[in-house]
Amino acid sequence: MLVLAHLSDLHLDGTERATERARRVREHLWALPGPVDALLVTGDIADHGAEAEYEEAAALLAGAPFPVLTCPGNHDRRAPYRKALLGRPAADGPVNSVRVVDGTAVLMCDSSVPGRDEGALDEETYAWIEATLDGLGEGRRALLAFHHPPVALHHPLPDAYRLRDPDRLAGLLERRPEIAGLITGHAHTPAATVFAGRPLVVGPGVTWTLRLPWEGAEVADRDAPVGLAFHVLDDAGRLTSHFRVVR
Repeated sequence: MLVLAHLSDLHLDGTERATERARRVREHLWALPGPVDALLVTGDIADHGAEAEYEEAAALLAGAPFPVLTCPGNHDRRAPYRKALLGRPAADGPVNSVRVVDGTAVLMCDSSVPGRDEGALDEETYAWIEATLDGLGEGRRALLAFHHPPVALHHPLPDAYRLRDPDRLAGLLERRPEIAGLITGHAHTPAATVFAGRPLVVGPGVTWTLRLPWEGAEVADRDAPVGLAFHVLDDAGRLTSHFRVVR
C-alpha cells in the first residue's frame, strides 16, 4: 500500500504570508505520528519563477522524513527550477522524472508551457511517459502527476487554463492499464472526478482556496486554512483520497 501526501500551489514569492502558510503545512507533515511514503508537490512552487523562490522552497523541503517528489506548474520557470530547487544544470526542456515508491512508479510530468497559463504535455513528454512505462516491467503500477487538470472543474478561471488536447491523454490511458490514476493541482480547490476511466484527483492550494461560483464573487479565499491531501493506492490498485486542512 502506497501513501502519498500531496501539496500544490505554494506560490512562494518572498512574502511572509506565503512563507508562513508553507511552513505551517511543512511542520504538520514533518510531525505526523505515522510516516507517509512520499510527499508529492504538483507545481506552482514559485510565484514568479525566481531562483530565490526556489531556494526558499528547497530550504522548506529540506530534511523531510520521506522522499519529496515535484513537478512544475505554469508559474514555474524550468531553468531556475532545475538549478535552485533540484540542484541540476539549468535547462529549458521539460522537467520530467520518475520515482518508484513502495513498488509504485510515480511519473512527475511537466505540463507547463513557457509563457502561457494553460497546460500541455508535449511530444518529448509523451515519448518519455511511454518509454518510462515500458521500462518498468510487467505488473508495476504507476501514477501520473502533473499540474493542469485535463477536465472542466466548473469554475471559469481554472477551466480557461486547463490541459490542452485531453483526448491524446485519454488515448494514452486506454493503452496503459498500469496507470492507476492521475494527480494534479493548479485549480486551488480539492476535487475528485474520473478521466478516461481512471480516478483524477486535484489537490488543494497552499496559498489560497478557490471560491466556486455559488460560494461568492471573490475568486480567492485568502483566509481559508492551508489545504493538503493524502492519497492511498491499495494492493488492489484502488486510489482513495483524503483531504485535510491545517489551521
